[in-house]
Amino acid sequence: MAAEIVNPQEELAEDAIDPAFALHRGGKMAVRATVPVRDTADLSLAYTPGVAKVCTAIAEQPELVDDYTWKSQVVAVVTDGSAVLGLGDIGPEASLPVMEGKAILFKQFGGVDAVPIALDTKDADEIVETVVRLAPSFGGVNLEDISAPRCFEIEERLKERLNIPVFHDDQHGTAIVTLAALRNAARLTGRALGDLRAVISGAGAAGVAIAKILIEAGIGDVTVCDRKGIVSAARDDLNAVKRELAGFTNKAGRSGSLEDAMAGADVFIGVSGGTVPEPAVATMAEGAFVFAMANPNPEIHPDVARKYAAVVATGRSDYPNQINNVLAFPGVFAGALQVRATSITEGMKLAAAEALAAVVADELSAEKVIPSPFDERVGPAVTAAVAAAARAEGVARR
Repeated sequence: MAAEIVNPQEELAEDAIDPAFALHRGGKMAVRATVPVRDTADLSLAYTPGVAKVCTAIAEQPELVDDYTWKSQVVAVVTDGSAVLGLGDIGPEASLPVMEGKAILFKQFGGVDAVPIALDTKDADEIVETVVRLAPSFGGVNLEDISAPRCFEIEERLKERLNIPVFHDDQHGTAIVTLAALRNAARLTGRALGDLRAVISGAGAAGVAIAKILIEAGIGDVTVCDRKGIVSAARDDLNAVKRELAGFTNKAGRSGSLEDAMAGADVFIGVSGGTVPEPAVATMAEGAFVFAMANPNPEIHPDVARKYAAVVATGRSDYPNQINNVLAFPGVFAGALQVRATSITEGMKLAAAEALAAVVADELSAEKVIPSPFDERVGPAVTAAVAAAARAEGVARR
């Protein structure tokens, strides 16, 4: 059977109709040289024989690789394509447009070079071994769109084996931005984090990380809910991650459904999808905060949330207070790479959240508890805070 002939004009017409396809044609990024190769003199320095001197020096003093290659300035964006945005398990090839997008956001908002790496395996052992073998080329590893609970194991094992920052953005980027927004919502309404009880809908990567950082920051209590209701020590159907989660959340020992957890709660944080019934929202404490972050459909529609909440945030760019990871990950990596950190600590994450919140601390309103991703103060503020925290916590190498 003859191969189907594709008419290039039809493809061009598709590009003209849909700007997303037009923008993505040929990919969204490229490699650019930082030194000229204009003549034989340049060639002899950039490549042989000059390059041999640098190779020999690095062989004798391995730490020189950070000074004389791009290693200390570049991040690997690694995925297996198993949990891509709201699309789910679409595979490595289909994930590449997202990974390219992540890479260009690293560059635009943090000045950090990044390389998309989509792996054709979902086996945790294979992913870990592959990344460990790729690590000599990179100054950091950003894990992206890997499904839970494997993402927790993969991150922990890589952190144990590598002496460069490893950061699962779906977990920690979301957690940092959520904490920053919550800090400012509390400031705006004259409360402290310790006065608040939060309910998190979703016990996946983001939900677990948000619970951890809120506890670390000193929130009064956190109740996490999965599809079966409140995650509590009384349940016998929890996996290892949720058992650990039950051990440090839900101090009051609540049980039951999400709706039960929301009664009297000060904060709702949605990272699960689905729809929360309006009557459940109405039972929250007066002056509550609703952060309904599922995309494209928030768990609680902003119009409903505003009836009951003092501050409303979503994951969408067409509503105020967008909880967007791009506010965190470029600056977190820029700060870590700047001081050649060996890891990203809890203290560095907390510092990032505080710095992010401080950017708009003097401009707070119900519709502005978090900066815009295009606020040019964000990147430098987060970068400086993370670098300082790395030095304070003893993980900086310079």
